[in-house]
Amino acid sequence: MRELLLLRHAKSSRDDPSLADFDRPLSARGRRDAPGMGALADARGWRPDHVIASSARRTRETWDLARPALGNVATRYDETLYDASATAILAAIRAAPPGARRLLVIGHNPGLEDLAAILASDRSDAGALALLREKFPTGALARFVVEAEWRNLAGGGARLTDFVRPRDL
Repeated sequence: MRELLLLRHAKSSRDDPSLADFDRPLSARGRRDAPGMGALADARGWRPDHVIASSARRTRETWDLARPALGNVATRYDETLYDASATAILAAIRAAPPGARRLLVIGHNPGLEDLAAILASDRSDAGALALLREKFPTGALARFVVEAEWRNLAGGGARLTDFVRPRDL
């Protein structure tokens, strides 16, 4: 059995309108929330053994702040995850190392939210699914149990067990 963690980057700043979207940093709230999500994952025993993250500044900063609670984890920054569709994110997951038992993907909406909705099977936790369907806010973390190999993951192929937002901490 495998676990997939989908983490939306923490809240970003729009204070500098001269910056390209790709280069936007985290806001003060994002810098506060990201370590908490890392601590939550550690406390619940959800330490990833592999991370795939968008190469955008705000996703890199999110991981930099969450990582101290989760240890030194093999990380791949993937340019294709920036502003990616659900299909593109799923392709990156399917290409994950087969030996990875718990995979953390850090990305952006709407692709991350769309993918989470596509993956969630009818055996998902009803409360977690209701929160996911309401909104996948910045800094939120969705946890799925996956029985298939990464390369075979498909729609409805994962059971959503948890959905945690920064405001839930």
